[in-house]
Amino acid sequence: MMKKCIRAFSILLILLMPAVVLGTADRIVPDNLTDETKSCLECHQTEMPGLVGEWRYSRHYGANVGCFECHAADPKDADAMDHNGYTVSVIVSPKDCAECHKPEFDEFQASHHADAGKILGSLDNVLGEVVEGPAAAVSGCKQCHGAEIKVLSGGMLDKSTWPNSGMGRLNPDGSKGSCAACHSRHSFDAALARQPENCGKCHLGPDHPQKEIYEESKHGIAYYANIDRMNLHSSSWTVGLDYSAAPTCATCHMSPAKDMPLTHDVGSRISWTLRPAVSQKIDAAAIKAGKQVKSWENRRADMKKVCSNCHTSSYVDNFYGQYDNAVELYNNKFAIPATDIYNKLRAGNLITTDVNFDDEIEWTYYLLWHHEGRRARMGTAMFAPDYTQWHGFFEIAERFYMEFVPQVEDIISANLGKDETRVKAANEVKALLEKTLNQPDHLWISGKEPDEVKKARLKAMEEFKKRYAE
Repeated sequence: MMKKCIRAFSILLILLMPAVVLGTADRIVPDNLTDETKSCLECHQTEMPGLVGEWRYSRHYGANVGCFECHAADPKDADAMDHNGYTVSVIVSPKDCAECHKPEFDEFQASHHADAGKILGSLDNVLGEVVEGPAAAVSGCKQCHGAEIKVLSGGMLDKSTWPNSGMGRLNPDGSKGSCAACHSRHSFDAALARQPENCGKCHLGPDHPQKEIYEESKHGIAYYANIDRMNLHSSSWTVGLDYSAAPTCATCHMSPAKDMPLTHDVGSRISWTLRPAVSQKIDAAAIKAGKQVKSWENRRADMKKVCSNCHTSSYVDNFYGQYDNAVELYNNKFAIPATDIYNKLRAGNLITTDVNFDDEIEWTYYLLWHHEGRRARMGTAMFAPDYTQWHGFFEIAERFYMEFVPQVEDIISANLGKDETRVKAANEVKALLEKTLNQPDHLWISGKEPDEVKKARLKAMEEFKKRYAE
């Protein structure tokens, strides 16, 4: 009985210790901090106690890495500024972090995340900058993708580009990205980066709802039901060793697993790219450009190693079979035909102008692949059947048959009475559309399916009605 009481009292002390430490931390300056950092704290712990409190909570604090160690700048730096007798910069870039975290820096710089800021010229950027307006892009698009940070005189930062913690931020020192996008200033807490909500700052919404997809999936359900078992503050955080209740985004895409090291290249375990109008294997573009990159087969093998911590090999292999089939269905039934028809409309000058989004069909095609198409593919990739079906393939089909095809037919009709060049172009599009709709997958809408197919479907419908009538 005495041992139980002592153990209970010890646990209570451990639980209370963080509150005691944090409650008095703003009055403690360790002797082994540099004089420069101590000088910073004399002001900032009064003026910005929340910021200092988060730093004192961090592992940096325990390692005697303070304000000056991160913010110190060379006078030659583009964003260097004089601040109370010290030369500092506001931005702590990945290049700065690389002074201590070189492997993580190298992996991140090689990732797609690091290039997220290179959206100038993309259709997404046209929508943000032009159709919606610059302020929408500054406070919207660029807060996830990142902005090119512009420096004013004296090292001050242009308000149209700062604050910004976008994943692909273009920094004054030439480095790409922001470590704070995931780790958050000034605590730099690994636990925060391991939680799905962190990724959900950018990966949510109508065109890439990974956060919502995750929450619908069995993985997400298990995570939220067992968050107290996730051991998020573990120093190693290896699935199967430090936790087993559920995977998060970080588990699958970055964190260590049995025979798998931690990586800051979030694409190193992805086999398909689900972003473009037509999906392709993740290494296809690089191979076409003559680059040597990690193959999609090796990337998939690495992801399977993560999956194998909780699932049998047959389960994992069968899942990937279903996933591949869904992506290829999207590609072959909808994406490739719609893209071919759309490109032929453009090539034949049958879309009225070169201005993006000033024609109805430009919006229709964009939504078909950028919204519905991504949702279907991503829902399949992450075990979210509702996003695969009702938010995905159903809406793809509705958009394709009820909007895209009728709009193409209207464009064809409108140009058949025009000059010879337009008539020729319209007939080429018409032939391509007819070829598409005569493919087996599309015969249902014209009623040209084989009789045995129609009879089988009718029989199934009658059995369904009978079953529920009883």
